[in-house]
Amino acid sequence: MKYRCKICNYIYDEEKEGKKFSELSHFTCPMCFVDKVMFERMDDDIPYPESKKIFKNAVVFSDENKGVEKDDSKCIDCGLCKETCNRVTGLDFGMRVEECLACGQCIITCPTFSLMPKKDKSKVLKALEEGKKLICYTSPAIRVSIGEAFGYEPGTFLKEKLVGVLRKLGFTYVLDTTFGADLTIMEESAELKHRLENQGVLPMITSCCPAWVKYAEMKYPEILDHLSTCKSPIGMQGAMVKSYYLEKMGLKEDEVFTVAITPCTAKKFELARVEIEGTDAVITIRELIDWIKEEQIDFDQIEGSNFDDLLGEGSGGGTLFGSTGGVMESALRNLYHMYTNESLEKANIDLSDIRSYDNVKEATVTINNKDVRVAVIHKLSAAKPILEEIKAGTSPYHFIEIMNCEGGCVGGGGQPVHQAEEETEVKEKRRKGLYHRDKEVTAKAPYENPEIQKIYQEFLITPNSEIAHKYLHTSYTNRRDA
Repeated sequence: MKYRCKICNYIYDEEKEGKKFSELSHFTCPMCFVDKVMFERMDDDIPYPESKKIFKNAVVFSDENKGVEKDDSKCIDCGLCKETCNRVTGLDFGMRVEECLACGQCIITCPTFSLMPKKDKSKVLKALEEGKKLICYTSPAIRVSIGEAFGYEPGTFLKEKLVGVLRKLGFTYVLDTTFGADLTIMEESAELKHRLENQGVLPMITSCCPAWVKYAEMKYPEILDHLSTCKSPIGMQGAMVKSYYLEKMGLKEDEVFTVAITPCTAKKFELARVEIEGTDAVITIRELIDWIKEEQIDFDQIEGSNFDDLLGEGSGGGTLFGSTGGVMESALRNLYHMYTNESLEKANIDLSDIRSYDNVKEATVTINNKDVRVAVIHKLSAAKPILEEIKAGTSPYHFIEIMNCEGGCVGGGGQPVHQAEEETEVKEKRRKGLYHRDKEVTAKAPYENPEIQKIYQEFLITPNSEIAHKYLHTSYTNRRDA
């Protein structure tokens, strides 16, 4: 005899289980945990739907989620995903699936790998089959993490191998999102200077983290005018590819397919924003690693290659975007030069406070006898006290960097996953890899990047110009009641 759970359709088969249902004294449904009174005896002549697993502790994910997908068959309903979400973002959204930030921090802590970044490689392969030229741009944080899947120590800087393997996979043009990071700082530091000098809304808050932007739109829409109007580096890179790069290269938009390769699952959500144009698909570094393995490419034997010249290189400051505190440091380098026409590095200003791994760190930098107070935050749950100060009009800061993921982009939900006890150490090694690269390059700040100088001379004119605002700036939406 068989008995069916009326809630989730789980079937108890007496023959398979070896015990009569009537003899079970304290039985609960193993799928949805309801008591045995919710079971009914089955009639063999009546078709019943397949069982549906119901979870009491796990986060609920919509099929429409842009960044994260879930394999229910692997889920053990341990609740770690919900605990992680609350610890990192401070959210406890229950059944309100639309509140998910798509940040993927739950992916990192899921013990059964039932959570994973949403897959979009098929879009890229389809474009390749259609004969389109593939253009990709890579985020700074993935060049210090890709090697982890192939036996390299976390933090090993593998830019040339990364570019080489992308060309082998079929990408005709390989660009660097660090260039987009430099553009972001050029615009953002000019915007901050304008606010400082014209009694603009302060503190200004960074806008490059899509999870943070969505969080602000949902939970703090009254402070949206504090956010920088700058698009994220990928938003700027995509805009420049479609409006500037294609013309320079003699390409038409319908001939190409643009792909951002990131450590971040929330970038997939960002791509769905109508104001972020120019990028056709986002794939995470984990999906890229799987792709490399599926093609049976020997990563060790990959011949190194360099980014393409146009829109292809960034400064050391742009590289630091991959780490918590990196956006702030890059912005301060640029802002200092805008006021003094000198290098912040040569001024020996100590920025060690904002390079720490603390969730909230602050510093005061004196520029032209004016003290600029800044704060850096990674983990949205740690940002709440400061956001409440801003809301109340009592914030002491001029500029604030906010990142959702612990460690910044080096800890993104699309990064390779390690044992829980190793995660913090791995993120620190990735951060060190970025800071080491910063020491190696000649151009420390965006204003020193020759390619940045060129694009302003030929196209954008000056930071915050009318044409720069057309392509590089954005607006925000109150999502509190969405």
